[in-house]
Amino acid sequence: MTSSLDRLSVGALDWLGANLDHFDPYAADAGTATHRQAKAVLELALLCHCANRPGGPRDERLNGATALLRKLWQRPDFPRLFDTHPPSAPTYGLAFAALAPDGVDDTVRRAPLARLAPDFLSPAGKSPLKRMEIRFYADKAGADHTIEPYAELLGQSPLATLTAAAPGSATAEDVARGDAAARGDADRGDVPPLTESEGYSLTHAAFFLGDYGRTPTGLYGDALAHARELVRHMLDHCVGQDRWDLGAELVITQFILGLDPLRTSSGAAAVECLARAQRSDGAIPGRSAALMASGSARAGEFFRKAYHTTLVTALMTLVLSSGRPSWHRD
Repeated sequence: MTSSLDRLSVGALDWLGANLDHFDPYAADAGTATHRQAKAVLELALLCHCANRPGGPRDERLNGATALLRKLWQRPDFPRLFDTHPPSAPTYGLAFAALAPDGVDDTVRRAPLARLAPDFLSPAGKSPLKRMEIRFYADKAGADHTIEPYAELLGQSPLATLTAAAPGSATAEDVARGDAAARGDADRGDVPPLTESEGYSLTHAAFFLGDYGRTPTGLYGDALAHARELVRHMLDHCVGQDRWDLGAELVITQFILGLDPLRTSSGAAAVECLARAQRSDGAIPGRSAALMASGSARAGEFFRKAYHTTLVTALMTLVLSSGRPSWHRD
């Protein structure tokens, strides 16, 4: 790893390890938590899952996180927290089954699957991205489903269907709402190539299709070139606007699309942008410079704003240091 990437990795993993009490819904101060506790735990589980896969970049700094997850997965009452977020509860239950740490009793792991509505694991009424997400976790959980193969979903995915807005032009979304500030940004060339929701859908599609760099996405030729160029445009914008969270996700996406982000100008600039944002304690203090926690924020409030981007940054460093399968080369 480069020195910047190494510092990001060590700092982010150390900060996460020092703040496990904020992830734990049953810790003494959990009653005053201001973040979605179940979501935070599942994100931590995804980080550990990616790090602990065979041949993955294991790091002893995650030992404490793995121990916490194992303890939570063995609590029958933990999945009940998913019900506090009704729209996300089925997906959380599926992810719980998929991301269980080694050694967890299979009966406990699979219990939330029994609570899923019969049509949740079918394609009916779901966007292509949602179907990819369900297939991703259902396959890992060993759950029966009727979602189409990725090859059939690929052409409908954001990686294939999205197109970048012309430089300096307002997006259709901006025009529709008559956003004067956005029109001013367009005049200065600050309008992003994609909306925020489009940017995240782009990265998440890559995560599901490529299993965070472990499997081929199925994109080749012009389709692959299109996806890479879309990511580059959005990543350049994120670096220019100090949008750290989406920037880290886009760097992972570059890796999934077969590039070495540290050897692309946009990827290398994003890593340096994150390195500049990282505090001395290892945290990335928010999703962006505009949304970062203030220096006077209380511990719980700071955690709420910092944990996701710090975790995604840690995941980015682990993915980039994991090495590539032989098929994953230009």
